[in-house]
Formats: sequence, C-alpha cells, structure tokens
Amino acid sequence: MKRALIAMSGGVDSSVAALLCQQKGYECVGATMLLCGNEDTGVSDARDVCRRLGMDFHVLDLRKSFREKIIDSFVKSYEKGETPNPCVECNKNIKFGEFFSFADELKCDYIATGHYARVLYKDGRYYIRKGLDERKDQSYVLWTLSQSQLSRVLFPLGEITKDEVREAAEQVGFVNSSKKESQDICFVPDGDYARVIEEYAKKTYPCGNFVLKNGEVIGQHKGIIRYTVGQRRGLGLSLPEPLYVAEKRAESNEVVLCRDEELFSDTLTARDCNFVADLKVKDAFRCSAKIRYNQKEEGAHAVVCDGGKVKVTFDRPQRAAAKGQSLVIYDGDTVLGGGVIE
Repeated sequence: MKRALIAMSGGVDSSVAALLCQQKGYECVGATMLLCGNEDTGVSDARDVCRRLGMDFHVLDLRKSFREKIIDSFVKSYEKGETPNPCVECNKNIKFGEFFSFADELKCDYIATGHYARVLYKDGRYYIRKGLDERKDQSYVLWTLSQSQLSRVLFPLGEITKDEVREAAEQVGFVNSSKKESQDICFVPDGDYARVIEEYAKKTYPCGNFVLKNGEVIGQHKGIIRYTVGQRRGLGLSLPEPLYVAEKRAESNEVVLCRDEELFSDTLTARDCNFVADLKVKDAFRCSAKIRYNQKEEGAHAVVCDGGKVKVTFDRPQRAAAKGQSLVIYDGDTVLGGGVIE
C-alpha cells in the first residue's frame, strides 16, 4: 500500500483531500505545518479530522524557516520596489520543499494537498493542469514545481468542485465542513502589508516624492512600501485628474504616477523561470498567459531567452503589471511554466 502525507491546514479542502486519498486506498498520515497565524483552530481542526479518519497526526514547526525563506524575502522584495507573491514562494520552499523532507522521514511515497489543480503524466513528463472548478483553480501558484516534486504530488480536489468538497465534508461530519475560507496572506490577515513589514523589519520607511514620468514632483508619499502598481486610492493627494502608481523607484525613493491608459503594456519579461514543459532557449510559441491570480489568461506569443528568462508579447496590452508578481504561461488548461516579472 502506498503511503501519503497529507498537508492539513485545518480547513475543509485539505480535510477532504485526506478523505479522498484514504478512499483511494492510500495509507494516510496527516500533518499541519506551523507557519504563521495558524497555531490555534488550524491544528485542533486538523487533529479532529485525523482522529475521525483514524490517521496518525503530526505538527511540523516550520516557523523559523517560514520567517527566513518567506517573510524575509517578502520584506526585501517590497524594499526593492517590487510587489511579491509570497504564496508562490511558500509553495516552492515550504509546502513542496521542507514538507517533502518530512515525508521522506516518515517514509511516505507521496504528499497530498488541498490545491485545486491536477497532475498529468504524458510522454515521460509531468504537467500541471487547471482544476476542473475554474472558480477555485490554483494552478497559477504552482508553476515552480519540479518534475521530481510533481512525480510525488497528489491533488485529490482537482477533479471536483468546491460545492462537492463541502458536501463530502458534511456527509462524514467534519467539524470544519462550513468553515470560512481565508482570503488573505496568512501573515498579513488584515491586509495591512506596511504595518507587518515595519514590525518585522523593526524600522520605518522614509517619505519621498510622488513624481510624474517626466520627473515633475507633485507631492510626498509616506514610504515606498505602502504602494503597489495600479493603486489609485490612498495616495493622499488632491489631483485635477485620477492618477495611478506606475512604478516604485527604490534607489531614489520615488513613486511614479501616471494616467490609467499609461499603465498598459503588451510585452513583459520574467526571470527565474521554471518550465514545466520541456522548453529550450530560443523556443518560440503561441500560448496564453496571465500576470495575476484572479484574471483570465490572454493570448500571447512567448520566446525562451538566455539566463532563465522568458519574453511574452500579449495580443492585448495588460494593465498594471507589477514587478515581483508571477507571469504564468499556459497551453489550454496546462501550465507550461512561469517566472517573476521584472
């Protein structure tokens, strides 16, 4: 019997993932990762589910690694004028990194998570596919996974909908069957990124100039970490027309503002790419791509470049592409790869 380690957050998704793995004949073990902000009901709810399913349960304290690999990176990225995506980094380094090491300690063949995605094996290679429930699809945040990781990952929820997940949880009487989902980054539960960054870095960030693209100074900002590309609200300026954040210049501590129509660009380059498909330098191909989680893909033409980069030209210009976010490339419902927008 194959053995699977289930990543259990205490939520309904990971709980039903455990249930489905068990029903498919895996010997299942549950584990909750202590990261940040999940030390209370997450652990107790996950333990209760494991008790109901007759599974062993472990608590894996990864808070030190999470601070060093995720929160540190998040802070440094904001300080450089970027808008990072910590969920992508967490998947890469923690949930599909250190969690795999724990799976090896327990002699587990697979790990399983509650992500809404699927793994496809075709012609000797593993691919990430979208989850069938398009409202919940999480393939966008999984582009960093390697072939070796994908060969040992189970996504039990990829073939079902969120409604079916809740129904399954209710049928077996899980305590979290109607538990509300978290919509925020786990270590920024109230959405106040600036407060968290200042508390974590133990410093405040200096005021600087709001400038137009021609260099004209039009006001003072309250610290570069408080803004992101595309932002209009909260600038604290009295302006004759709406202006939006176009760029954050960390070296000069300036926040550049522009009109809405100036936020659009049709060509982007991403660095630190991981290609799930077998792509080589100079490969050029049609694809679809997106630059943020909650958007539909747009048709595009991509070219694989030297240095682990990819250049994408969209059929229609994209609004407010932010440095530090992920550019993810698809062929239909299959992830070809992704990278960090530069």
